[in-house]
Amino acid sequence: MVLKDKVSIITGGAQGIGKEIALKLAKAGSNIVICDINLEVLNETKDEMKREGVEVLSLEVDVTNSKQVKELVNKTLDKFKKIDILINNAGITKDGLLLRMSEDDWDKVIKVNLKGSFNFIKAVSRPMLKQKQGAIVNISSIIGIMGNAGQANYAASKAGVIGLTKSAAKELGPKGVRVNAVAPGYIKTRMTEKLSDEVKEKMLDLIPLRHFGKAEDVANLVLFLCSKTSSYITGQVIQVDGGMVM
Repeated sequence: MVLKDKVSIITGGAQGIGKEIALKLAKAGSNIVICDINLEVLNETKDEMKREGVEVLSLEVDVTNSKQVKELVNKTLDKFKKIDILINNAGITKDGLLLRMSEDDWDKVIKVNLKGSFNFIKAVSRPMLKQKQGAIVNISSIIGIMGNAGQANYAASKAGVIGLTKSAAKELGPKGVRVNAVAPGYIKTRMTEKLSDEVKEKMLDLIPLRHFGKAEDVANLVLFLCSKTSSYITGQVIQVDGGMVM
């Protein structure tokens, strides 16, 4: 088990890609801390995680609230005495054309997707630096690389995550803490399934592999970036997109 006895925090870990990542890390032997704003789904996921034979801590947390984030980190340290891995996965969309986008929709997406990642990196940095080891993986998006009409707020937030990743990698690297980003393309989730058939067809035309990705495809890469196998990789943005953006 490549992550045996490790301690991993996964934000937005109750469903979708976050849940798949949490399960993948649990199967690799890591104890799991998951947070989400959906308490009902969070409790269901917690029970599922426990079946993997690892310890699980689940907490209802708003990633934009730095106080709640610090409390989660403190509770993790109280229970496990260390933090080895952080996965910044929590994210939302509030799509709309720039001309019609409300200030509130802009602010909400930036707060969750970018500020949330900042809050957690800041909160885990001190214990990871003391340990002189740690792995942080931020979930960005190919939209943060290529942009997309109707998603200016989402694109800006995910591009920001990439800049945050590179800066944190330079700051934390000297003490053995690695920071990388994963940029998924079109991955089948509850969020993407809401798109119209017309949009899905257009997306498929852009993918050389001719099929959409699965949450497990992202989780497999995250596991690699959290393991010793990737010990000389930091500050990188790796796409999981079937060749959509080259």
